[in-house]
Amino acid sequence: MDRLESMSIVVAVVESGSLSAASRRLGMPLATLSRKVAELESHLKTRLLHRTTRQLSLTETGRSYVAACRRILEEIEEAERAATGEYTVPKGDLAVTAPVVFGRLHVVPVVAEFLAQYPEIDIRLVLADRVVHLMEEHVDVAVRIGRLPDSALVATGIGAIRRVVCASPAYLDIHGEPAKPRDLASQQCITFEGLESARAWRFGSGKTEQAVPIHSRLVTNTAEAAIEAAIHGAGLTRVLYYQVADPVRSNALRVVLDTFEPAPLPVSLLHTGQVPLPLKLRAFLDFVTPRLRARIPREFGHLTGT
Repeated sequence: MDRLESMSIVVAVVESGSLSAASRRLGMPLATLSRKVAELESHLKTRLLHRTTRQLSLTETGRSYVAACRRILEEIEEAERAATGEYTVPKGDLAVTAPVVFGRLHVVPVVAEFLAQYPEIDIRLVLADRVVHLMEEHVDVAVRIGRLPDSALVATGIGAIRRVVCASPAYLDIHGEPAKPRDLASQQCITFEGLESARAWRFGSGKTEQAVPIHSRLVTNTAEAAIEAAIHGAGLTRVLYYQVADPVRSNALRVVLDTFEPAPLPVSLLHTGQVPLPLKLRAFLDFVTPRLRARIPREFGHLTGT
């Protein structure tokens, strides 16, 4: 059994979504491909794929094995490029993920600039307001907003973002501006559930941190919907400052309770730290890191009044 061929086949099956699609992609008879996958599973003495007539998915063992296969095959490709003198030209595919609004406002322009400079690199950009697992979802780089748990991932800080409470001037004229967090009990609130609980918002930090009960008249799963509702006078919302920077500058929204804000959340670039670092990934990190730092002004992380 050719192990490298078997690794390439199982990766192709996963990327294609089915055995038949991988067969067409590789130009290999379906029976041959299916036999080689079965031989690999027999050699490993474990099942890598759950196969049904409608769906193909990885087992838990399969997920970790395919991730390792990707790394091994990529390292071999890098070694071959180095040996043939092609290593000086970054090329290949990259998968990048970022939060939806931050990605649209800041990552997309930088990625577009990167693509223009590196014509032999293609990028798959996944914008999602959830934690995307790099290894399981085959992502090379993540922009992550928030404190990072201990892990084997390599993180590079690129800035910090405030969490702000804001509302439209029209809403505040009618309902009054809260002077302290506890005043929120009598206010109408809009909660973006990706950032806060719909029942309580937290203020301060360390020993002064407190959870303040609120009444969420509207709960939404996107920051953009919460912001739009706040602009239309539906209540106070809490989001990240970069998400409302433009409405605040145009006075469509006004920030309140700024002296009670918790510590800003760090913004980081994450990758798995594989060794050697693929040239395409090194090129991307070197390119985007200073540009994303430049796109996060000090005001995004500055606590007014402190």
